[in-house]
This record gives sequence, C-alpha cells and structure tokens, in this order.
Amino acid sequence: MQDCFDLTAIGATNPVFEAFEPYAARGLVLGRVSVVYADRYRIYTPRGEMAAEAIGALLYRTERPAWPAVGDWVAVQPLLGNETPAQAMIHAVLPRRTMFSRRAAGDREQEQPIAANIDLALIVCGLDQDFNVRRIERYLTLAHAAGVDAAIVLNKSDLCADVDARLAEAARVAAGAPVLAIAARAADGIEPVRRLLGPGVTIVLLGSSGVGKSTLVNGLLGEERQLVREVRETDSRGRHTTTYRELLPLPQGGALIDTPGMRELQLWAGQDSLDSAFAEIAALAAECRFRDCSHVTETGCAVRAALETGELDSSRWESYRKLRGEIAWHARQTDVQAAQAQKRRWKAIHKAMRRDYKRESLRD
Repeated sequence: MQDCFDLTAIGATNPVFEAFEPYAARGLVLGRVSVVYADRYRIYTPRGEMAAEAIGALLYRTERPAWPAVGDWVAVQPLLGNETPAQAMIHAVLPRRTMFSRRAAGDREQEQPIAANIDLALIVCGLDQDFNVRRIERYLTLAHAAGVDAAIVLNKSDLCADVDARLAEAARVAAGAPVLAIAARAADGIEPVRRLLGPGVTIVLLGSSGVGKSTLVNGLLGEERQLVREVRETDSRGRHTTTYRELLPLPQGGALIDTPGMRELQLWAGQDSLDSAFAEIAALAAECRFRDCSHVTETGCAVRAALETGELDSSRWESYRKLRGEIAWHARQTDVQAAQAQKRRWKAIHKAMRRDYKRESLRD
C-alpha cells in the first residue's frame, strides 16, 4: 500500500473539502478511516497511513453510532514523534452522505454502523448451496435504508448448472438493481464488476462467509491481499477469512470496503425502506380499499387479489410479511426501552432532589 496518496483517489469530493474547511483553518488534516479496532483507528491521510485515537470530547458528547466508522471522513491532528506508523488524534467526524448499519446483536435496540460514505453496495451471493433469495432481500432492504445503490453479484457461476435460472430468481427480487453473474477465480471472471467501478467511487462488499468476497477483493486489487479458504462441501459454508471491516484503495481509483461474513443480519430499517425493496407490494397496497389494510381478511384488498391470481408470488409476500413483522417488533422494543430509560432518568432526578432537600433540612 502506498505511503502517501491523493485523497480524491479514494472518494474525497467537493462537499467533503467544504465541510473540512473550518478544521483546515485550525491546522488539522483530512483523513479517511480504513480500520476500526474498538477505540483505535487506522486512517489514510495525504501524509500517509496513521494510527489514531478519538479525543474524549468526540466520544463523550456523541452517541456510539456517531463515533468514527470505516469509510468516515475525519479531521485529525498528527502528533509529533518518530513512531511507525505515525500517531494522530481524531477531532471530528465530517457529515456522512450515507451510512450502512445493522441492528446490533443482543437485546438492546442499538444501531451498529457497518460502513460510511458508500456509493454502491455489492451484495455477493454464491451460486452453490449458499444461494438464498431471502437473504438478498434482507440486504437490499438495508441498502435502501442507507440510501445506497445496490448491485447483486452472483459468484461461482462456473459451479452452477443453470445460471440463467438463478439470474432470473435474483432479478425478481432485485427491485431494479443490476444482477451480475461472475466467476471470481477465473482470469477475466470479474470484469462485470469492474465496469461498475469508477474514480472516487466507494463500494462495500456484503454477504455471508464462503460466497467468495475475499477472492473478489484480491481480483479487484490485483494482488493476494485477503486470505482465501475452501468452503465445506456439505453445505457450501465458509470460515471467516475476513475478521474486520477494512477500506482498501483500488488501483484504478475509488475504494472498496471488505466486511466479514454476516451469519446474523438483523434489520436496522423502517417501513419506508422495506417498501422500497418490495416496490411491487407497496404499489399493490396503495390500491387497497382501506388505507390501514392488513392484507388478511379485508374486502377490496389488492394484495390478496394479486396473490389469488398469481400476479404476486406467495414466497415474495411471505418474505415481506416476515420482515414487516420484524421491523414492527423492533420498533415496539425501541419505544419500550426509550420509556424505561426516561423512567430511570426521572427516578435519578427525584432521588437527587430528595437528597438535596434532606441536606437543606439538616442545615436548617
């Protein structure tokens, strides 16, 4: 990796430079986060790669989702010293154009950022036993929530007996997103992906382990950067070869963000994002007789009518219904947790008031 480079090659645009102007006046340097290690960061700057930490004010005055994430543009202060790599402090995260997030694992309703300032999400799916249309729909919903364009990349076309059938299946749920079939291990097998790239474009690779993301990354970089392992023959599942998210500059300009395979992908999205990913169902629902139609027993339901005539695929509807229920459940949990947090805050305030009142009484 080069020690020093032009930031415009990895996506810095006029809005980024404009947002950075107040920090430049303070003598800070523009950088982009390439790796996040808990509370440590690696960043690209015009002065080369640096290891960085965030100042306390940035961490304690903002919620965790606003902390630096892979792909973020940041204002940094290089520190004096002879350390290798050079050290720096992150003073601010510049406004994000887009943010790809999922719901964090566990019981708390919390956003987990995946990557920031993405132009295109490549949803990679294997054309072997790992092929899963429902998973593609889930990734597309998250892409719509992030405001990010998406393309579906079906890898391992050389292992599939009927590529056209798989392409047709993916196209039916793609909601207009391009659908590509590639063979990442072949010499020219990734050319369809290369045609989606361009100077300053940042892409993120999403998909479960074993779909060939690391092989695709190596092909796009032109070097064996990522470790590649064979998948299990029984179920085509892979072992995690990528263990953390990383932004990597591309030789032809732009950047890619590689992500670990995600077995569990909980939605961080709202109803609008779901309707965008399932546009044909949203259009049918708009024709229902009742605005709050549940699409179960109501008369004049356009969705039920489309299911009966075969205009709407039943498996597509079941996937939509499942994701809608999941989003609604998480929304209720968010409301419950917000109410509980508010109750704890008022309890602490009343406790402090009683304590102060008791102190004043003792003084009297």
